[in-house]
Amino acid sequence: MKKRAIELEQPKQSLDQKNAASVFLLFSFICAAFLFALAVLDVLDIGQLLSFEKPGDLLLWTAAITLALVGYGIVLTVLLPSSTVDEGNKAYQEGSLASITAVMLAGALFEELFFRGLLQNLFFLWTDSSWGAILLATVVFLLFHVQYFKKPLMLLNISLPGIALGWVYFKTDNLLVPTVIHFIMNYVITLLFKYKMIAMKD
Repeated sequence: MKKRAIELEQPKQSLDQKNAASVFLLFSFICAAFLFALAVLDVLDIGQLLSFEKPGDLLLWTAAITLALVGYGIVLTVLLPSSTVDEGNKAYQEGSLASITAVMLAGALFEELFFRGLLQNLFFLWTDSSWGAILLATVVFLLFHVQYFKKPLMLLNISLPGIALGWVYFKTDNLLVPTVIHFIMNYVITLLFKYKMIAMKD
């Protein structure tokens, strides 16, 4: 009887992740529409959103920041006890590979379009300061993850990546760079947990 209950929980988890991926995609399309409108109205230039001027630099920064942030996640895993991690994060590991891929990709796309594409650019227009815009967007990013306020160390877990993603976006002027980094970082760390290659301290 117990085994049957476990079998029933697995599809539900996958279904929840598929629903989350669908919601993230919907919001991604809305954000993309706003960015398109800002480009049409000449508030933002397409070169600020998807510049491919130096493709070698794009690849270099994507690889360097991805490795740094995955390493950062692994170090935090080794140092922090499991009691500091939000339960929602642990639940992602239980889904199928397909559902994990979908929700991580859709989530990264939405968050980068919204926080870096929309908010960070608008904050920059308002403050005329790159670092002011990056820090303000990061603060909103932290506030967006309200569930982490019960586990304050989780805010540390996302604050440095938020700043790094904001910086690399302004460095490259290409939203694909922080989106790819964000996806790979979350995906790799989740899979390392899922397949028991890393584990937090009890």
